[in-house]
Amino acid sequence: MRIGIKLMLVVAAALVAAAPAQAQRQSLADRVGALEQQMYNNSSNQDLLNQINALRQQVQQLQSTVEQLQHDNAQQKQSAQDQYLDLDGRLNRLEGGAAPALPAVPAANGPAAAKPAAPKPPVVATERPPSVHGDAGALAASGDERTMYNVAFDSLKAGKYDESAQMFLSFLELYPNGVYTPNALYWLGESYYAIRNFPQAEAQFRDLIARYPTHDKASGGLLKIGLSQYGEGKVDEAQATLEQVVSTYPGSDAARTAQDRLQSIRLGQQIR
Repeated sequence: MRIGIKLMLVVAAALVAAAPAQAQRQSLADRVGALEQQMYNNSSNQDLLNQINALRQQVQQLQSTVEQLQHDNAQQKQSAQDQYLDLDGRLNRLEGGAAPALPAVPAANGPAAAKPAAPKPPVVATERPPSVHGDAGALAASGDERTMYNVAFDSLKAGKYDESAQMFLSFLELYPNGVYTPNALYWLGESYYAIRNFPQAEAQFRDLIARYPTHDKASGGLLKIGLSQYGEGKVDEAQATLEQVVSTYPGSDAARTAQDRLQSIRLGQQIR
């Protein structure tokens, strides 16, 4: 009996002694697991940090690319605008005659500048007289017509566009079917065009082409219809008319001017 009791006591003591060791083993396993989890978390954080840095570099590269593209676009836009203004200025000089010369700028160390001379009136156009075929009586009868026409045309050359318009209107009333009637219709349209009365200008040029489709002013008249339409803001119609000039009168001065004006219009549309 005593031996059994002693055996039980020994077993109990062993169990009591083993309990702290088991607890210690569980505590150590928990700590190792926590350390492993921490190491895993640190590794994940490092990967995330690396990804963020890579994205930040990509964003910086994209910003640099965008800035370069913006700079290039601004330069291209400025270049297109410069081309447009240059072409527009040359076309205006072709359409309206030579611009008056600017007074010379005096040298920095030179004598005081004299009062600049008044600018000469712009020379709008020159033309050869129309060919008149017929007998001597018919030629003599056109004398008054030629005189009246010259007075109106001189007024136009002097830049007195309102006055020249009235004179050409009076001429057409007196000579509705005269030798100089086609020319008068054309220059009447030019007079209106010079004062930016585009609807009236277009009407005169259309009348010219309708009545004298084979006249040597017809190509210029069609060109001016397109330019008048553009002045009225009818851009699509103007482009169609200018393309018609190019196709109908290839190789002519009117066709070359129409082609230049088409290019000018397209450049103007691109930079808006």
